[in-house]
Amino acid sequence: MEIRFDGKTALVTGSGRGIGRAIAKRLVECGAKTYALSVLKDELDSLKEEVPEIHTVQVDLRDWKKTRDEIGKIEAIDLLVNNAGVCKMNDFLTASQDELNEMMEVNFNAGFNVSQVVAKLMIEKKICGSIVFISSLCSTFAMDKLSVYSCTKSAIDMLIKCMALELGPHKIRINSVNPTVVWTEMTLKIKDHINNMPNLSLTPLGKFAEREDIVNTVLFLLSDKSGMIHGESIRIDGGLGVH
Repeated sequence: MEIRFDGKTALVTGSGRGIGRAIAKRLVECGAKTYALSVLKDELDSLKEEVPEIHTVQVDLRDWKKTRDEIGKIEAIDLLVNNAGVCKMNDFLTASQDELNEMMEVNFNAGFNVSQVVAKLMIEKKICGSIVFISSLCSTFAMDKLSVYSCTKSAIDMLIKCMALELGPHKIRINSVNPTVVWTEMTLKIKDHINNMPNLSLTPLGKFAEREDIVNTVLFLLSDKSGMIHGESIRIDGGLGVH
């Protein structure tokens, strides 16, 4: 099943590394004019060197106004992937206000802000667009030391349902992907903790997800081939969520 995005413009947040970088590169391969957004200039520079045709946007998504200003400079956006996120391990009893605020700002507030700007632009230009959030299996599957992170992802899952109700009449589709563990720069930092969790033994397929599993699902949801999928959180977990 070939998926092409010729003539489309895409924006991917958190695309300096990991899943976001992989999605941005594949969108370029599929013909989309792609904007890669990250806070880190060196990562954007290396991405630009690797994929010269990609467009880069450097902004800290925690800066509400500057984010809106930078995204507002893009003439039109057909496809949006809200991928930016942070994950920090903490116990519920000792989690700090700073940790709570940072994860809410990056994981939830930023996606809300970016989506609001992009959706308004889609409506103004009568674009039948598609927006995909990178959520997590943690949104519905409780895990030790991930209370704050999990709540930010649960908030995303409810947001896409609310957005689906409001934006559906404008022919703008909203979905999320909710993966199990995917080995990226972020998850490798907590590899020891992950390896001690029961996730893998409870997964019927007996493995964690690869980046390509996420990329392929996101591209499908962005494309017209998923034209009747709207307001859904798609688990990519090898069957872990059936427990």
